[in-house]
Amino acid sequence: MNKKTLFLIILLCLISYNAQAQMVSNVTKVGITAAPFLTIGVGAKATGMGGAYVATANEASALFWNPGGIARINRPEGIFSHINWIAGLGFDFIGFVMPAGRIGTFGASITSLSMDDMLVRTEERPQGTGEYFSSSDLALALTYAVNLTDRFSIGFTGKYIRQQIWKETAQGFAIDLGTLFTTGFYGMRIGAVLSNFGTEMRMTGEDLVSYHDIDPQHLGNNDEIFAELKTDSWPLPLTFQVGLAMEVFQNDMYRLTLAADAVQPTDNMESINFGMEYAMKEWFFIRGGYRNLFIKDGEEGITFGAGVNFNFVYRLPIRFDYAYANFGRLQDVHCFTVAIGL
Repeated sequence: MNKKTLFLIILLCLISYNAQAQMVSNVTKVGITAAPFLTIGVGAKATGMGGAYVATANEASALFWNPGGIARINRPEGIFSHINWIAGLGFDFIGFVMPAGRIGTFGASITSLSMDDMLVRTEERPQGTGEYFSSSDLALALTYAVNLTDRFSIGFTGKYIRQQIWKETAQGFAIDLGTLFTTGFYGMRIGAVLSNFGTEMRMTGEDLVSYHDIDPQHLGNNDEIFAELKTDSWPLPLTFQVGLAMEVFQNDMYRLTLAADAVQPTDNMESINFGMEYAMKEWFFIRGGYRNLFIKDGEEGITFGAGVNFNFVYRLPIRFDYAYANFGRLQDVHCFTVAIGL
């Protein structure tokens, strides 16, 4: 059995599992979780490969995709990624990975989703009150990973999550657990990650405080007693993702990597991501993929990207990556990433 045949067999198993899962339930479950920004993919390399990256995860963006993957990084590395997200939002990710020998590998990251200030409008003043409001999301994370064997690694991430809309905020905590295993079958890699297992989040703030008359049927009582409107608590977007990747061919000049991920989220339907990366002398890269296959009424689809490695600044390896993702009727997404090895 050659590499291509083995890859196709396992890929067909993933597709078959997803098809059966879709037949069980057609409920999309969209919009039932807090902090959906936690599911936005990080890094132009992974984005260009359609998000099929759990089993590759071999650079600093693994802090998001699979914390177990950072155990395979053998030198300090930093990454900055920016995405021109839909509806004029800006999505940024900063991460740093520090190997510590036999102790393991440590990482830290900051994820941010932000928007420009908007004018406050009311029914009485539709042209604006003169005030402005904004909305932002933030996640701070610490990661630890270790190679348990020469083939198997495991990683953990702890996150602090905060959302803010004008004067209201919500806070929560979550953990990610990821594993990465290199099989003996032509170097095929299998990755699995459970993301955003944590607390529920509930909005609180001064704008939820109002005056209330506890007995409107009687005169003379205090009709301006402080009361707080209580909002519902919402769970985080828990996601389980398993993937496989392998080099279909590889030599000193060229390399072709194929990857596929099966995704099972709590806030959407099950789906499959496909991706590929073609490398020339590990200097120039071309990537392509397809995201969210089997999603009902989904807008995401084809992705592609490119990257280049340089060593011209104090012999530090610097990689520039770009990716494009099609969002159908929504605004197309452009992702830019700079990664620096130390």
